[in-house]
This record gives sequence, structure tokens and C-alpha cells, in this order.
Amino acid sequence: MTEVVLVNEFDAPIGTMEKMEAHRLAQLHRAFSVFIFNSNGDMLLQQRAFSKYHSGGLWTNACCSHPLPGEDTLKAARRRLLEEMGIETDLHKIFEFTYKSKFDNGLTEYEFDHVFTGQYDGEISADDEEVNGYCFKSLAEIKHLLRIDGESYTAWFHVAFPLVEKWFYEQVPQPASAGY
Repeated sequence: MTEVVLVNEFDAPIGTMEKMEAHRLAQLHRAFSVFIFNSNGDMLLQQRAFSKYHSGGLWTNACCSHPLPGEDTLKAARRRLLEEMGIETDLHKIFEFTYKSKFDNGLTEYEFDHVFTGQYDGEISADDEEVNGYCFKSLAEIKHLLRIDGESYTAWFHVAFPLVEKWFYEQVPQPASAGY
């Protein structure tokens, strides 16, 4: 039985609850999302396993999960990135957000989501029970795909991607204008 950390709107812990119960009762709980870029600036996407309890088969960021009670969120993000994708790399927190999304199966994601990013160019060894597929795509291509095929992406990816895209372009030096 996996438990999640229940939090208030400021991410202060207020208790724990069994994960599926928290999703059935739409309780706000702590989560994290990891966004990985390669050295070309392309983002790693994973297609969730079809057997996942919600959003099976949908595309999303490299890794998402919940820290265990008492577990540091950054350490949890690094642990799950290794478990799901076989990736070890430095991660840095870039922002946090709260979202709520109800699914057809009666579950609701209501999460205070800590967003981490990192860079990785090595081998990927995805866990078949968690991940159906993966690929790297440019931010422009992802933005286009969200516009024309948005139902193929997770609810939280729709919220987080524009924020990550904004962060990315603020971090990356842009070429100087050719006009004088």
C-alpha cells in the first residue's frame, strides 16, 4: 500500500493517505514532474504504459510520481527517474504548480506538483511496466502536437509544458537579431 503526502495549498504536509484513496477522494497531495532535455534542447517524452491506473497510453514528460511520506521531493524525483527511465542525472527544481483533473474512471488528480529539470544524452532503459515508449522532440514540435492532437497528452502536461517552455527560453541565450 503506497501512501501519498496530503498538503494544503502552500504545500505544508497535513497527513498521509493511501494513493488510490487520495485519487478517489480528490485530496490535494504532493507530486513531482521531471522534464529532461538532451544537449540539442529536445525534450524527452514518455508514453505511459497502457496498464496505468489513469492516463494509460498518453504522452507526457519524462517522469511523474509522488514522494513517499518523509522522503525529500528531489530525492524522490531522482529515484523515480532511475526506476522508470533508467536515467541518473542532476535535477534542479524550476517551479511548482497546482492542478486538478477528473478522469473518466472516477479518479481525480489534485496535485501540488514540484517541477524538476535535467539534461541527459545517454542510454535510456525504460521500465516496460511504467513506459510504453519514449522519444525526444523539439519544443516547437511538441507545441504543435499539443495543438493538433492534444488528447494524446496527459492533463498535467498541458498545464506544465507552457511553463517549462517559458522557463527554457528564458534560460537559453537567443541569437542576436540580424536587423540593425
